[in-house]
Amino acid sequence: MEDLQKLLLHDHGLSVSTLPEKGRCLFTTREYSPGEIILSEEPYVSVPNKTPVKSRCDWCFTSSNVKRCSSCQVVWYCGSKCQTSDWKVHRLECQLLAKLEKNRIKSLTPSIRLMVKLYLRRKLQNEKCDRQLQSGERFSISYPCVYGVLPSIYMYCDAKFQWFLLLNLTHFHKDISEVEEMQLVLYAQMASLVNIILQWSTLNIKEIAQNFSKLACNAHTICDSELIPLGTGLYPVISIINHSCSPNSVLVFEGRIATVRAMQTIPKGSEVLISYIETAGSTMTRQKALKDQYFFICSCPRCIKLGEHDDIEESAILEGYRCKNHTCNGFLLRDLESKGFKCQQCGIVREKEEIVKIASEEKTISNKASVALSSCHNKEALDMYLMVEKLQMKLCHPFSINLMRTRETLLKILMELQDWKKALTYCRLTIPVYERVYPKFHPLRGLQYYTCGKLEWLLGYTDEAIKSLTQAVDVLRITHGTNTSFMKDLIAKLEEAQAEASYKLSSMDD
Repeated sequence: MEDLQKLLLHDHGLSVSTLPEKGRCLFTTREYSPGEIILSEEPYVSVPNKTPVKSRCDWCFTSSNVKRCSSCQVVWYCGSKCQTSDWKVHRLECQLLAKLEKNRIKSLTPSIRLMVKLYLRRKLQNEKCDRQLQSGERFSISYPCVYGVLPSIYMYCDAKFQWFLLLNLTHFHKDISEVEEMQLVLYAQMASLVNIILQWSTLNIKEIAQNFSKLACNAHTICDSELIPLGTGLYPVISIINHSCSPNSVLVFEGRIATVRAMQTIPKGSEVLISYIETAGSTMTRQKALKDQYFFICSCPRCIKLGEHDDIEESAILEGYRCKNHTCNGFLLRDLESKGFKCQQCGIVREKEEIVKIASEEKTISNKASVALSSCHNKEALDMYLMVEKLQMKLCHPFSINLMRTRETLLKILMELQDWKKALTYCRLTIPVYERVYPKFHPLRGLQYYTCGKLEWLLGYTDEAIKSLTQAVDVLRITHGTNTSFMKDLIAKLEEAQAEASYKLSSMDD
Protein backbone atom coordinates (compact mmCIF):
# COMPACT_ATOMS: atom_id res chain seq x y z
CA MET A 1 0.00 0.00 0.00
CA GLU A 2 2.85 2.40 0.79
CA ASP A 3 4.42 1.75 -2.62
CA LEU A 4 1.12 2.47 -4.32
CA GLN A 5 0.74 5.66 -2.30
CA LYS A 6 4.22 6.98 -2.96
CA LEU A 7 4.88 5.75 -6.48
CA LEU A 8 1.51 6.12 -8.12
CA LEU A 9 -0.89 8.62 -6.65
CA HIS A 10 0.42 10.90 -3.93
CA ASP A 11 1.84 13.59 -6.20
CA HIS A 12 -1.15 13.60 -8.55
CA GLY A 13 -3.98 14.91 -6.40
CA LEU A 14 -4.97 11.53 -5.00
CA SER A 15 -4.15 9.30 -2.05
CA VAL A 16 -5.12 5.81 -0.93
CA SER A 17 -6.43 5.24 2.58
CA THR A 18 -7.83 2.21 4.36
CA LEU A 19 -10.99 2.53 6.42
CA PRO A 20 -12.12 -0.31 8.73
CA GLU A 21 -15.68 -0.34 7.39
CA LYS A 22 -14.84 0.11 3.69
CA GLY A 23 -11.32 -1.16 3.02
CA ARG A 24 -9.21 0.76 0.51
CA CYS A 25 -10.54 4.16 -0.58
CA LEU A 26 -9.34 6.82 -3.00
CA PHE A 27 -9.22 10.37 -1.60
CA THR A 28 -8.43 13.73 -3.19
CA THR A 29 -5.47 15.78 -2.00
CA ARG A 30 -6.69 18.82 -3.94
CA GLU A 31 -9.99 20.20 -5.21
CA TYR A 32 -11.43 18.84 -8.46
CA SER A 33 -13.81 20.84 -10.66
CA PRO A 34 -16.84 19.40 -12.53
CA GLY A 35 -15.68 17.63 -15.70
CA GLU A 36 -12.05 17.41 -14.59
CA ILE A 37 -10.30 14.07 -15.13
CA ILE A 38 -9.44 12.40 -11.84
CA LEU A 39 -7.95 9.21 -13.24
CA SER A 40 -7.43 7.50 -16.61
CA GLU A 41 -6.37 3.89 -16.89
CA GLU A 42 -5.78 1.26 -19.55
CA PRO A 43 -6.99 -2.27 -18.76
CA TYR A 44 -4.55 -4.72 -17.26
CA VAL A 45 -6.40 -7.31 -19.38
CA SER A 46 -9.54 -7.00 -21.48
CA VAL A 47 -11.75 -8.99 -23.87
CA PRO A 48 -14.61 -8.06 -26.19
CA ASN A 49 -18.14 -9.30 -25.66
CA LYS A 50 -19.11 -12.52 -27.41
CA THR A 51 -22.19 -12.03 -29.58
CA PRO A 52 -23.71 -14.18 -32.35
CA VAL A 53 -24.36 -11.07 -34.45
CA LYS A 54 -20.97 -9.38 -34.79
CA SER A 55 -17.34 -10.01 -33.91
CA ARG A 56 -15.15 -7.32 -32.35
CA CYS A 57 -11.46 -6.48 -32.50
CA ASP A 58 -9.76 -7.91 -29.43
CA TRP A 59 -7.79 -4.71 -28.86
CA CYS A 60 -9.99 -1.71 -29.74
CA PHE A 61 -13.42 -3.46 -29.76
CA THR A 62 -14.49 -2.08 -33.14
CA SER A 63 -16.72 -4.31 -35.24
CA SER A 64 -15.69 -2.73 -38.56
CA ASN A 65 -13.48 -4.61 -41.03
CA VAL A 66 -12.43 -7.27 -38.55
CA LYS A 67 -10.61 -10.43 -39.61
CA ARG A 68 -10.06 -13.65 -37.70
CA CYS A 69 -6.59 -14.56 -36.47
CA SER A 70 -5.34 -17.03 -39.08
CA SER A 71 -3.70 -19.25 -36.46
CA CYS A 72 -6.17 -19.71 -33.59
CA GLN A 73 -9.33 -18.83 -35.58
CA VAL A 74 -10.87 -17.45 -32.35
CA VAL A 75 -9.61 -13.90 -31.92
CA TRP A 76 -10.42 -11.02 -34.30
CA TYR A 77 -8.50 -7.85 -35.21
CA CYS A 78 -9.36 -4.80 -37.29
CA GLY A 79 -5.82 -4.42 -38.58
CA SER A 80 -2.12 -5.00 -38.02
CA LYS A 81 -1.81 -2.10 -35.57
CA CYS A 82 -4.22 -3.65 -33.05
CA GLN A 83 -2.82 -7.13 -33.64
CA THR A 84 0.70 -5.86 -32.93
CA SER A 85 -0.46 -4.04 -29.78
CA ASP A 86 -2.02 -7.24 -28.45
CA TRP A 87 0.71 -9.59 -29.65
CA LYS A 88 2.71 -9.81 -26.41
CA VAL A 89 -0.14 -11.66 -24.70
CA HIS A 90 -1.91 -13.12 -27.73
CA ARG A 91 1.19 -14.91 -29.03
CA LEU A 92 0.91 -17.12 -25.93
CA GLU A 93 -2.89 -17.29 -25.98
CA CYS A 94 -2.93 -18.07 -29.70
CA GLN A 95 -0.86 -21.23 -29.27
CA LEU A 96 -3.19 -22.47 -26.53
CA LEU A 97 -6.44 -21.69 -28.39
CA ALA A 98 -5.17 -23.33 -31.57
CA LYS A 99 -4.88 -26.65 -29.68
CA LEU A 100 -8.41 -26.55 -28.26
CA GLU A 101 -11.09 -28.90 -29.50
CA LYS A 102 -14.15 -27.33 -31.16
CA ASN A 103 -16.49 -28.20 -28.30
CA ARG A 104 -14.11 -26.45 -25.87
CA ILE A 105 -13.99 -23.34 -28.07
CA LYS A 106 -17.81 -23.12 -27.92
CA SER A 107 -17.53 -22.94 -24.12
CA LEU A 108 -14.96 -20.15 -24.30
CA THR A 109 -16.83 -17.24 -22.65
CA PRO A 110 -15.36 -13.72 -22.28
CA SER A 111 -14.87 -14.36 -18.54
CA ILE A 112 -12.80 -17.47 -19.22
CA ARG A 113 -10.71 -15.68 -21.82
CA LEU A 114 -10.18 -12.79 -19.39
CA MET A 115 -8.88 -15.22 -16.76
CA VAL A 116 -6.58 -16.96 -19.26
CA LYS A 117 -5.13 -13.60 -20.31
CA LEU A 118 -4.69 -12.67 -16.66
CA TYR A 119 -2.56 -15.76 -16.01
CA LEU A 120 -0.61 -15.17 -19.22
CA ARG A 121 0.25 -11.64 -18.11
CA ARG A 122 1.39 -13.13 -14.81
CA LYS A 123 3.60 -15.55 -16.73
CA LEU A 124 5.16 -12.69 -18.73
CA GLN A 125 5.87 -10.74 -15.56
CA ASN A 126 7.42 -13.82 -13.93
CA GLU A 127 9.72 -14.31 -16.90
CA LYS A 128 10.78 -10.67 -16.77
CA CYS A 129 11.43 -10.99 -13.03
CA ASP A 130 13.54 -14.12 -13.55
CA ARG A 131 15.68 -12.54 -16.27
CA GLN A 132 16.44 -9.47 -14.17
CA LEU A 133 17.04 -11.54 -11.05
CA GLN A 134 19.72 -13.58 -12.80
CA SER A 135 21.66 -10.43 -13.67
CA GLY A 136 21.24 -9.09 -10.12
CA GLU A 137 19.85 -5.80 -11.37
CA ARG A 138 16.72 -3.89 -10.59
CA PHE A 139 13.88 -4.35 -13.05
CA SER A 140 11.16 -2.00 -14.17
CA ILE A 141 7.63 -2.87 -15.13
CA SER A 142 6.04 -0.10 -17.11
CA TYR A 143 2.35 -0.39 -16.35
CA PRO A 144 0.77 1.72 -19.10
CA CYS A 145 -2.41 2.46 -17.25
CA VAL A 146 -2.77 5.94 -15.83
CA TYR A 147 -1.72 8.56 -18.33
CA GLY A 148 0.24 11.23 -16.56
CA VAL A 149 -0.14 9.39 -13.26
CA LEU A 150 1.65 6.04 -13.26
CA PRO A 151 5.41 6.06 -13.79
CA SER A 152 7.38 2.87 -14.28
CA ILE A 153 7.58 0.87 -11.06
CA TYR A 154 11.14 0.23 -9.90
CA MET A 155 11.79 -2.40 -7.24
CA TYR A 156 13.77 -5.57 -6.65
CA CYS A 157 12.21 -8.80 -7.83
CA ASP A 158 9.55 -10.03 -5.44
CA ALA A 159 7.59 -13.21 -6.09
CA LYS A 160 4.47 -11.55 -4.71
CA PHE A 161 4.71 -8.65 -7.14
CA GLN A 162 3.34 -10.78 -9.97
CA TRP A 163 -0.12 -10.42 -8.38
CA PHE A 164 0.47 -6.86 -7.13
CA LEU A 165 -1.84 -5.23 -9.61
CA LEU A 166 -4.58 -7.86 -9.34
CA LEU A 167 -4.74 -9.04 -5.75
CA ASN A 168 -3.39 -5.99 -3.92
CA LEU A 169 -5.43 -3.49 -5.88
CA THR A 170 -8.81 -5.19 -5.72
CA HIS A 171 -11.42 -5.23 -3.00
CA PHE A 172 -13.28 -8.48 -2.46
CA HIS A 173 -16.26 -7.94 -0.21
CA LYS A 174 -17.28 -11.51 0.47
CA ASP A 175 -15.44 -14.76 1.01
CA ILE A 176 -15.88 -17.37 -1.70
CA SER A 177 -17.32 -19.83 0.84
CA GLU A 178 -20.34 -17.55 1.29
CA VAL A 179 -21.28 -17.45 -2.37
CA GLU A 180 -24.31 -19.51 -3.34
CA GLU A 181 -23.61 -23.16 -4.10
CA MET A 182 -24.64 -22.87 -7.76
CA GLN A 183 -22.20 -20.01 -8.23
CA LEU A 184 -19.46 -22.06 -6.60
CA VAL A 185 -20.10 -24.90 -9.04
CA LEU A 186 -20.00 -22.49 -11.97
CA TYR A 187 -16.70 -20.97 -10.83
CA ALA A 188 -15.24 -24.46 -10.43
CA GLN A 189 -16.31 -25.45 -13.95
CA MET A 190 -14.85 -22.26 -15.39
CA ALA A 191 -11.62 -22.79 -13.43
CA SER A 192 -11.40 -26.33 -14.78
CA LEU A 193 -11.59 -25.07 -18.38
CA VAL A 194 -8.91 -22.45 -17.68
CA ASN A 195 -6.74 -25.26 -16.32
CA ILE A 196 -7.35 -27.34 -19.47
CA ILE A 197 -6.43 -24.40 -21.70
CA LEU A 198 -3.25 -23.42 -19.86
CA GLN A 199 -2.08 -26.93 -18.90
CA TRP A 200 0.34 -25.65 -16.26
CA SER A 201 1.34 -28.13 -13.57
CA THR A 202 1.59 -25.36 -10.96
CA LEU A 203 -2.01 -24.19 -11.35
CA ASN A 204 -4.37 -24.37 -8.40
CA ILE A 205 -8.01 -24.75 -9.49
CA LYS A 206 -9.30 -23.44 -6.17
CA GLU A 207 -7.21 -20.29 -6.60
CA ILE A 208 -8.57 -19.81 -10.13
CA ALA A 209 -12.15 -20.18 -8.84
CA GLN A 210 -11.45 -17.58 -6.14
CA ASN A 211 -10.06 -15.22 -8.78
CA PHE A 212 -13.25 -15.61 -10.82
CA SER A 213 -15.19 -14.41 -7.78
CA LYS A 214 -12.85 -11.42 -7.53
CA LEU A 215 -13.31 -10.61 -11.21
CA ALA A 216 -17.08 -10.63 -10.67
CA CYS A 217 -16.64 -7.84 -8.12
CA ASN A 218 -13.88 -5.86 -9.79
CA ALA A 219 -14.03 -6.19 -13.59
CA HIS A 220 -15.71 -3.34 -15.44
CA THR A 221 -17.98 -3.43 -18.47
CA ILE A 222 -16.32 -1.42 -21.22
CA CYS A 223 -18.88 0.73 -23.05
CA ASP A 224 -18.78 3.11 -26.00
CA SER A 225 -19.64 6.81 -25.66
CA GLU A 226 -23.36 5.99 -25.81
CA LEU A 227 -22.94 3.43 -22.99
CA ILE A 228 -23.44 0.41 -25.25
CA PRO A 229 -21.45 -2.54 -23.77
CA LEU A 230 -18.48 -3.65 -25.86
CA GLY A 231 -16.37 -5.81 -23.57
CA THR A 232 -14.92 -6.41 -20.13
CA GLY A 233 -11.69 -5.17 -18.59
CA LEU A 234 -9.80 -5.23 -15.33
CA TYR A 235 -8.66 -1.80 -14.10
CA PRO A 236 -6.74 -2.36 -10.84
CA VAL A 237 -6.40 1.28 -9.74
CA ILE A 238 -9.99 2.22 -10.59
CA SER A 239 -11.10 -0.88 -8.66
CA ILE A 240 -10.02 0.93 -5.49
CA ILE A 241 -12.79 3.50 -5.98
CA ASN A 242 -15.80 2.76 -3.80
CA HIS A 243 -19.51 2.90 -4.62
CA SER A 244 -22.14 5.47 -3.73
CA CYS A 245 -25.74 5.78 -4.94
CA SER A 246 -25.01 9.53 -4.86
CA PRO A 247 -21.60 9.52 -6.57
CA ASN A 248 -19.43 12.59 -7.05
CA SER A 249 -17.67 11.07 -10.08
CA VAL A 250 -18.53 9.09 -13.18
CA LEU A 251 -16.68 6.30 -15.00
CA VAL A 252 -16.78 6.44 -18.81
CA PHE A 253 -14.66 4.85 -21.51
CA GLU A 254 -12.72 6.32 -24.41
CA GLY A 255 -11.93 3.22 -26.41
CA ARG A 256 -10.15 0.87 -23.98
CA ILE A 257 -9.21 3.68 -21.62
CA ALA A 258 -11.35 4.03 -18.50
CA THR A 259 -11.69 7.65 -17.37
CA VAL A 260 -13.07 8.89 -14.06
CA ARG A 261 -14.36 12.48 -14.14
CA ALA A 262 -15.72 14.69 -11.40
CA MET A 263 -19.48 15.27 -11.76
CA GLN A 264 -19.43 18.09 -9.22
CA THR A 265 -16.91 20.13 -7.27
CA ILE A 266 -14.98 17.65 -5.11
CA PRO A 267 -13.28 19.39 -2.18
CA LYS A 268 -9.78 18.47 -1.03
CA GLY A 269 -9.83 15.49 1.32
CA SER A 270 -13.02 13.96 -0.14
CA GLU A 271 -13.43 10.33 -1.13
CA VAL A 272 -13.78 9.70 -4.86
CA LEU A 273 -17.03 7.76 -5.41
CA ILE A 274 -18.63 6.22 -8.49
CA SER A 275 -21.76 4.13 -8.91
CA TYR A 276 -21.41 0.38 -9.49
CA ILE A 277 -25.08 -0.10 -10.41
CA GLU A 278 -28.07 1.52 -12.06
CA THR A 279 -29.12 4.14 -9.51
CA ALA A 280 -32.62 4.78 -10.90
CA GLY A 281 -34.55 2.67 -8.43
CA SER A 282 -35.76 2.42 -4.86
CA THR A 283 -33.32 2.02 -2.00
CA MET A 284 -34.37 -1.61 -1.51
CA THR A 285 -33.80 -2.37 -5.22
CA ARG A 286 -30.36 -0.76 -5.17
CA GLN A 287 -29.41 -2.54 -1.95
CA LYS A 288 -30.44 -5.89 -3.40
CA ALA A 289 -28.40 -5.31 -6.58
CA LEU A 290 -25.31 -4.40 -4.55
CA LYS A 291 -25.70 -7.33 -2.16
CA ASP A 292 -26.26 -9.86 -4.97
CA GLN A 293 -23.29 -8.79 -7.08
CA TYR A 294 -20.88 -7.00 -4.75
CA PHE A 295 -21.78 -8.49 -1.36
CA PHE A 296 -22.07 -5.32 0.71
CA ILE A 297 -24.73 -3.02 2.12
CA CYS A 298 -24.47 0.58 0.96
CA SER A 299 -24.57 3.33 3.57
CA CYS A 300 -24.45 6.35 1.26
CA PRO A 301 -26.59 9.46 1.97
CA ARG A 302 -29.46 8.00 -0.10
CA CYS A 303 -29.37 4.55 1.47
CA ILE A 304 -29.27 5.66 5.11
CA LYS A 305 -32.74 7.15 4.56
CA LEU A 306 -34.22 3.67 4.11
CA GLY A 307 -37.58 3.54 5.91
CA GLU A 308 -37.90 7.31 6.31
CA HIS A 309 -40.98 9.06 4.92
CA ASP A 310 -39.19 10.59 1.90
CA ASP A 311 -37.64 7.23 1.01
CA ILE A 312 -40.99 5.42 1.33
CA GLU A 313 -42.66 8.02 -0.89
CA GLU A 314 -39.90 7.84 -3.52
CA SER A 315 -40.04 4.03 -3.58
CA ALA A 316 -43.84 4.07 -3.96
CA ILE A 317 -43.59 6.50 -6.87
CA LEU A 318 -40.75 4.73 -8.68
CA GLU A 319 -41.86 1.11 -8.16
CA GLY A 320 -45.37 1.26 -6.72
CA TYR A 321 -48.88 1.85 -8.04
CA ARG A 322 -50.84 4.83 -9.23
CA CYS A 323 -54.02 6.32 -7.81
CA LYS A 324 -57.27 5.01 -9.25
CA ASN A 325 -58.20 8.64 -9.94
CA HIS A 326 -56.12 9.47 -13.02
CA THR A 327 -56.29 13.20 -12.30
CA CYS A 328 -54.42 12.54 -9.03
CA ASN A 329 -50.65 11.98 -8.96
CA GLY A 330 -50.59 10.73 -5.38
CA PHE A 331 -48.65 7.63 -4.35
CA LEU A 332 -50.18 4.49 -2.85
CA LEU A 333 -49.24 2.65 0.33
CA ARG A 334 -50.68 -0.56 1.68
CA ASP A 335 -53.73 0.08 3.86
CA LEU A 336 -54.03 -2.46 6.68
CA GLU A 337 -57.70 -1.77 7.34
CA SER A 338 -58.93 -2.31 3.78
CA LYS A 339 -56.15 -4.73 2.80
CA GLY A 340 -55.76 -2.67 -0.34
CA PHE A 341 -53.58 0.32 -1.29
CA LYS A 342 -54.55 3.81 -0.21
CA CYS A 343 -53.64 7.02 -2.05
CA GLN A 344 -51.71 9.27 0.31
CA GLN A 345 -53.00 12.38 -1.47
CA CYS A 346 -56.75 11.88 -2.08
CA GLY A 347 -57.44 8.90 0.17
CA ILE A 348 -59.00 6.62 -2.47
CA VAL A 349 -58.39 2.91 -1.82
CA ARG A 350 -57.42 0.60 -4.68
CA GLU A 351 -58.30 -3.06 -4.20
CA LYS A 352 -55.44 -5.55 -4.10
CA GLU A 353 -57.31 -7.97 -6.40
CA GLU A 354 -57.56 -5.32 -9.13
CA ILE A 355 -53.83 -4.57 -8.94
CA VAL A 356 -52.89 -8.27 -8.97
CA LYS A 357 -55.09 -8.91 -12.03
CA ILE A 358 -53.58 -6.06 -14.07
CA ALA A 359 -50.03 -6.92 -12.94
CA SER A 360 -50.47 -10.57 -13.92
CA GLU A 361 -51.77 -9.65 -17.38
CA GLU A 362 -48.95 -7.14 -17.85
CA LYS A 363 -46.29 -9.70 -16.91
CA THR A 364 -47.67 -12.31 -19.32
CA ILE A 365 -47.65 -9.91 -22.26
CA SER A 366 -44.22 -8.52 -21.27
CA ASN A 367 -42.70 -12.01 -21.41
CA LYS A 368 -44.15 -12.63 -24.87
CA ALA A 369 -43.01 -9.21 -26.06
CA SER A 370 -39.47 -9.86 -24.83
CA VAL A 371 -39.33 -13.16 -26.76
CA ALA A 372 -40.59 -11.44 -29.92
CA LEU A 373 -38.02 -8.67 -29.58
CA SER A 374 -35.13 -11.07 -28.98
CA SER A 375 -36.22 -12.92 -32.13
CA CYS A 376 -36.07 -9.62 -34.08
CA HIS A 377 -39.82 -9.64 -34.74
CA ASN A 378 -39.97 -5.90 -34.23
CA LYS A 379 -43.50 -5.19 -35.48
CA GLU A 380 -44.95 -7.99 -33.38
CA ALA A 381 -42.95 -6.81 -30.37
CA LEU A 382 -44.11 -3.23 -30.94
CA ASP A 383 -47.78 -4.21 -30.77
CA MET A 384 -47.25 -6.17 -27.57
CA TYR A 385 -45.18 -3.48 -25.86
CA LEU A 386 -47.93 -0.97 -26.68
CA MET A 387 -50.32 -3.28 -24.82
CA VAL A 388 -47.86 -3.46 -21.92
CA GLU A 389 -47.64 0.34 -21.85
CA LYS A 390 -51.44 0.63 -21.77
CA LEU A 391 -51.67 -1.74 -18.79
CA GLN A 392 -48.80 -0.02 -16.98
CA MET A 393 -50.50 3.35 -17.42
CA LYS A 394 -53.45 1.88 -15.48
CA LEU A 395 -51.18 0.28 -12.89
CA CYS A 396 -48.10 2.46 -12.38
CA HIS A 397 -47.39 5.99 -11.22
CA PRO A 398 -46.52 8.38 -14.12
CA PHE A 399 -42.92 8.48 -12.84
CA SER A 400 -42.69 4.67 -12.62
CA ILE A 401 -39.36 3.11 -13.56
CA ASN A 402 -41.15 0.15 -15.19
CA LEU A 403 -43.24 2.47 -17.38
CA MET A 404 -40.11 4.41 -18.31
CA ARG A 405 -38.28 1.20 -19.31
CA THR A 406 -41.21 0.10 -21.48
CA ARG A 407 -41.19 3.47 -23.23
CA GLU A 408 -37.43 3.20 -23.73
CA THR A 409 -38.01 -0.16 -25.42
CA LEU A 410 -40.75 1.32 -27.60
CA LEU A 411 -38.37 4.16 -28.54
CA LYS A 412 -35.69 1.69 -29.65
CA ILE A 413 -38.15 -0.42 -31.67
CA LEU A 414 -39.62 2.64 -33.38
CA MET A 415 -36.13 3.86 -34.28
CA GLU A 416 -35.34 0.43 -35.73
CA LEU A 417 -38.54 0.71 -37.78
CA GLN A 418 -37.59 4.30 -38.72
CA ASP A 419 -40.85 5.70 -37.39
CA TRP A 420 -39.12 8.90 -36.30
CA LYS A 421 -42.19 10.89 -35.28
CA LYS A 422 -43.53 8.27 -32.86
CA ALA A 423 -39.99 7.65 -31.63
CA LEU A 424 -39.70 11.33 -30.72
CA THR A 425 -43.01 11.16 -28.86
CA TYR A 426 -41.70 8.34 -26.67
CA CYS A 427 -38.31 9.97 -26.19
CA ARG A 428 -40.02 13.11 -24.90
CA LEU A 429 -42.16 11.02 -22.55
CA THR A 430 -39.05 9.61 -20.89
CA ILE A 431 -37.30 12.96 -20.36
CA PRO A 432 -39.25 14.07 -17.21
CA VAL A 433 -38.53 10.70 -15.57
CA TYR A 434 -34.82 10.91 -16.46
CA GLU A 435 -34.72 14.39 -14.94
CA ARG A 436 -36.27 13.01 -11.75
CA VAL A 437 -34.22 9.83 -11.27
CA TYR A 438 -30.77 10.96 -12.47
CA PRO A 439 -28.64 13.85 -11.15
CA LYS A 440 -28.03 16.89 -13.35
CA PHE A 441 -24.71 15.66 -14.71
CA HIS A 442 -25.42 12.00 -15.41
CA PRO A 443 -24.39 10.48 -18.77
CA LEU A 444 -27.75 8.72 -19.30
CA ARG A 445 -29.60 11.99 -18.87
CA GLY A 446 -27.29 13.72 -21.34
CA LEU A 447 -27.62 10.89 -23.87
CA GLN A 448 -31.43 11.03 -23.71
CA TYR A 449 -31.31 14.78 -24.48
CA TYR A 450 -28.99 13.89 -27.37
CA THR A 451 -31.41 11.29 -28.78
CA CYS A 452 -34.26 13.75 -28.48
CA GLY A 453 -32.25 16.46 -30.25
CA LYS A 454 -31.27 14.16 -33.12
CA LEU A 455 -34.89 13.15 -33.70
CA GLU A 456 -36.12 16.76 -33.52
CA TRP A 457 -33.54 17.92 -36.02
CA LEU A 458 -34.29 15.00 -38.35
CA LEU A 459 -37.97 15.96 -38.30
CA GLY A 460 -37.23 19.64 -38.95
CA TYR A 461 -37.94 20.96 -35.45
CA THR A 462 -34.76 23.06 -35.46
CA ASP A 463 -35.49 25.28 -32.45
CA GLU A 464 -36.45 22.31 -30.28
CA ALA A 465 -33.36 20.42 -31.52
CA ILE A 466 -31.08 23.30 -30.49
CA LYS A 467 -32.57 23.28 -27.00
CA SER A 468 -32.19 19.50 -26.60
CA LEU A 469 -28.68 19.35 -28.09
CA THR A 470 -27.59 22.26 -25.88
CA GLN A 471 -28.85 20.35 -22.83
CA ALA A 472 -26.96 17.28 -24.06
CA VAL A 473 -23.71 19.22 -24.49
CA ASP A 474 -24.08 20.86 -21.06
CA VAL A 475 -24.26 17.41 -19.41
CA LEU A 476 -21.92 15.35 -21.58
CA ARG A 477 -19.07 17.86 -21.62
CA ILE A 478 -18.85 17.17 -17.88
CA THR A 479 -19.16 13.37 -18.09
CA HIS A 480 -17.39 12.75 -21.42
CA GLY A 481 -15.09 15.76 -21.85
CA THR A 482 -14.90 17.58 -25.19
CA ASN A 483 -12.00 15.91 -27.01
CA THR A 484 -13.55 12.58 -28.02
CA SER A 485 -14.85 12.04 -31.56
CA PHE A 486 -18.32 11.47 -30.10
CA MET A 487 -18.37 14.87 -28.38
CA LYS A 488 -16.87 16.62 -31.40
CA ASP A 489 -19.68 15.18 -33.55
CA LEU A 490 -22.29 16.26 -31.01
CA ILE A 491 -20.94 19.82 -30.80
CA ALA A 492 -20.77 19.95 -34.61
CA LYS A 493 -24.45 18.89 -34.81
CA LEU A 494 -25.41 21.66 -32.40
CA GLU A 495 -23.44 24.26 -34.34
CA GLU A 496 -25.00 23.11 -37.60
CA ALA A 497 -28.50 23.32 -36.10
CA GLN A 498 -27.75 26.81 -34.78
CA ALA A 499 -26.46 27.88 -38.20
CA GLU A 500 -29.61 26.48 -39.83
CA ALA A 501 -31.82 28.40 -37.38
CA SER A 502 -29.89 31.60 -38.03
CA TYR A 503 -30.25 31.15 -41.79
CA LYS A 504 -34.01 30.60 -41.48
CA LEU A 505 -34.33 33.71 -39.31
CA SER A 506 -32.32 35.86 -41.72
CA SER A 507 -34.40 34.54 -44.66
CA MET A 508 -37.60 35.58 -42.88
CA ASP A 509 -36.18 39.08 -42.25
CA ASP A 510 -35.35 39.44 -45.95
